[in-house]
Amino acid sequence: MPITPHTHIRPFKNHIPQLAEGAYVDPAAVVIGEVSLGQDVSVWPLVVIRGDVNYVKIGDRSNIQDGSVIHESRPRANNPEGYPTVIGEDVTIGHKVMLHGCRIGDRVLVGMGAIILDGAIIEDDVIIGAGALVTPGKTLASGYLYTGSPARPTRPLKESERNGFISNAANYIVLKNDYLTG
Repeated sequence: MPITPHTHIRPFKNHIPQLAEGAYVDPAAVVIGEVSLGQDVSVWPLVVIRGDVNYVKIGDRSNIQDGSVIHESRPRANNPEGYPTVIGEDVTIGHKVMLHGCRIGDRVLVGMGAIILDGAIIEDDVIIGAGALVTPGKTLASGYLYTGSPARPTRPLKESERNGFISNAANYIVLKNDYLTG
């Protein structure tokens, strides 16, 4: 694929982004290098996903909203694997979120402006409030809302919130399909 200033899905070295069936990357987003997008993933305007020093993997039906940045950490002597960024299935990454070298489980909502740093692990069924900071190496246990800087458990999730993970992901599938069909 030739590189022009307008190419928004770009190879880096020997790595070409991989998009599964039904994945959508808005033309105003940039996806570079060793990045894998699962089925029905949507990547919205002004998102940057850069897989140049490790890899990024995003699971089926997840959506990455406007202005978010996803990167990873390179391998080092004290951490030979580095920290890839891995996002599970049915995950919503809100507007202007920063993800760096972290692992996010299935059915997670990351609120607008949140920051999740190297080595952090977010278990399944978690909500991270807007503007929260998840510090390096922190694990957020399943079943809670986390808020603040640094992020702390605020309360257990309500049943309606647990049900919202799948419906929110489904809403973004409908929306990205509308974009794909014009």
